Amino acid sequence: MTENLVDILGSPLIQRAILASVLCGASCSVFSVFVVLMKMPLIGVSMSHAAFAGAVFAMLLGINPATGGFIVCLLTAGVLGPLSDRTDMAPENILGIMFSFLMGLAFLGMGILTRTKAGAFNLMWGSLLSLSGPDIVILVLVTSLVVLFVLLFFKEIRLVLFNRRLAAASGLPERAIYYTLLFLTGAVVSSNLTTVGGLLIFALLVQPGATALQLTYNLRHFFLISAASGIGACLSGLFLSYIFDVPSGAAVVLMATAIFAAAYIFSPKRNARKTKRNGA
Repeated sequence: MTENLVDILGSPLIQRAILASVLCGASCSVFSVFVVLMKMPLIGVSMSHAAFAGAVFAMLLGINPATGGFIVCLLTAGVLGPLSDRTDMAPENILGIMFSFLMGLAFLGMGILTRTKAGAFNLMWGSLLSLSGPDIVILVLVTSLVVLFVLLFFKEIRLVLFNRRLAAASGLPERAIYYTLLFLTGAVVSSNLTTVGGLLIFALLVQPGATALQLTYNLRHFFLISAASGIGACLSGLFLSYIFDVPSGAAVVLMATAIFAAAYIFSPKRNARKTKRNGA
């Protein structure tokens, strides 16, 4: 049994999958904090469908799907930011419209595809066990950029998360920070198309942050718990995918949901509120 485990872990394929799980969990979890604290879960949904739509149409044009996903994600981020700032519509309504439009584009492309449908389905569900060396390099670069951005602008990010208007009144370039968050979200989503899949990646942009929300009020701890939750979900999902031969993206999402459920059940914040209500 030990020898078999050593042989499995010695496989380059498994090593790439483990590294990708850590990178995917870390990068998605960072933006999960922003999505949850800014109460805009549709950002994750819209970006995931933007990446998927871009990848599908890239396949139609015969170019790299990840490149197409990245370009459409950047375009979507460039539209979402100004629209949410310059119109009277609530950001949630704009995101809902963008989501439905992008979902329509994605499935239109799926309907047009013929010979490459199998590849499109891989983009929908993801496959941690079929990643190439270049896929890992892109994940490393994007994750490093995300972590560097958070470390360099942590104080500014904290104020933007608390209140964008207050941040602007304080002289902070809150709009630039907000737009950068959108663009980086697009980069994270498009780079993870082949790990969790375009239709499932939004779960990792919501659930790790929602898990952290059950356990802490401290923003630093929030990031750490979210990252631990995301990485744990990816690694355990990879393990289940390998053992039971099921789609890795679906396994990751189910594990992320299980981790959130455990955090919710044992949440000290929820239990404290329950105790307070009972005492009242």
